[in-house]
Amino acid sequence: MSDRNRADAVYAALLTRQGEQWVQPRVERARRVLELLDDPQRTYRVIHVTGTNGKTSTSRIIESIVRAHGLRTGLFTSPHLERFTERVMIDGEPIDDGLIADAWEEIAPFVDLVDAELAAKGDAPLTFFELLTVLAFVAFADAPVDVAVIEVGMGGAWDSTNTADGDVAVFAPIDIDHADKLGGTIAEIATVKSGIIKDGAAVVSAQQDAAALRVLETAAAARHASLAVEGEGFGLTAQRLAVGGQQLSVQGLAGTYEDLYLPLYGAHQGHNAALAIAAVESLIGGGTQPLTGDVLTEGLAQVTSPGRLQLVGVAPTVLVDSAHNPHGARALVAALGDSFDFDEWGIVFGAFGDKDTAGIVSTLAPAATQVFVTAPDSDRAADPDRVADLVEAAGIPVTVHRDLADAAEAAREWAAASDRRAVVIAGSVVLAGEAVQLAAEEDWKSGWQR
Repeated sequence: MSDRNRADAVYAALLTRQGEQWVQPRVERARRVLELLDDPQRTYRVIHVTGTNGKTSTSRIIESIVRAHGLRTGLFTSPHLERFTERVMIDGEPIDDGLIADAWEEIAPFVDLVDAELAAKGDAPLTFFELLTVLAFVAFADAPVDVAVIEVGMGGAWDSTNTADGDVAVFAPIDIDHADKLGGTIAEIATVKSGIIKDGAAVVSAQQDAAALRVLETAAAARHASLAVEGEGFGLTAQRLAVGGQQLSVQGLAGTYEDLYLPLYGAHQGHNAALAIAAVESLIGGGTQPLTGDVLTEGLAQVTSPGRLQLVGVAPTVLVDSAHNPHGARALVAALGDSFDFDEWGIVFGAFGDKDTAGIVSTLAPAATQVFVTAPDSDRAADPDRVADLVEAAGIPVTVHRDLADAAEAAREWAAASDRRAVVIAGSVVLAGEAVQLAAEEDWKSGWQR
């Protein structure tokens, strides 16, 4: 069997498990498997990243800067856009098919043992995300990596990634999301997320709502951890548009860094970069030694963030963004106004039914000239007709389409009628992944073809 087929078999086995939407507030199950494997997650240093929006981009920026220092890196993020190996990256590339298959064979006997223990207690088997976390931690130890950048799946305290001890705990902006699991207030959500702070760790945080910041301050003090907050300990000092991205100046924890090029669109990505720099300063040099300018420049220049304001088509311009909650939608709307020079935006929109679809639609409405509603390829997708009703109630012209291909074709045809029009596909990470794949298959960068 080829390594590709072996890796695909691993993913098929993971899919037989309870899915990522099945989340219970407990970390003990994943911890038990890792104990039997002799705790591979303790064999490398860890930067642990949580928050509501910006986690993945911040994690990718951190990883790129650390890798530019000549250290071997692991990066664990979720979800994936096209293939599950994107979630487990080594040295900036999706893990090799053979390596992920070998890691699965390594953990399989211990998974069977823990599943049997759980069954004896009347508990369900290990879940998709619990096993994927274990798989990533084992793969990183086998590589071996020097530093692993780990994105929390959901929350923090009881997330399976919290089996790792983060040397640095990173908090992207905290807002309302997954309220049924994390709590209905920002303070409740921040309390769950603060659980990633370990004794004596370095904590760096984006600017936060006052309620969230109070929670982080209390948690850091209780664990004798240092805390640096954007706007006080570090932050952006300058930000301007540049070809393909933006030019930044950052006051870090230990140094000042001028005229840095970041190949990502959106003001929010500049703030993510400042947060990432503070995180790396905390790991390398303990927050007291500046990063080497050439190394930092190299690290930022190599950053990619697929599915986040990603340009996938030209003539007309088509962007893909995974904005899947109101906070992400606000960042998208701001970026469309700040980073692009178009008069009209057509939005191809599809969301999951368990998201705040009404909130996302109302946030996107001021930027939308026309909306093309469809559904992500998932049984969790929101009903397109109901979504269209929300768009219509917001006073935006809307059409409903059977799938993304149909919606994207209609949107691109609409945008091709004027060089002052462009398209953005948003509302779900799954939809973003479909769009990236469709754009490549149909070669949207060759321009509109009827």
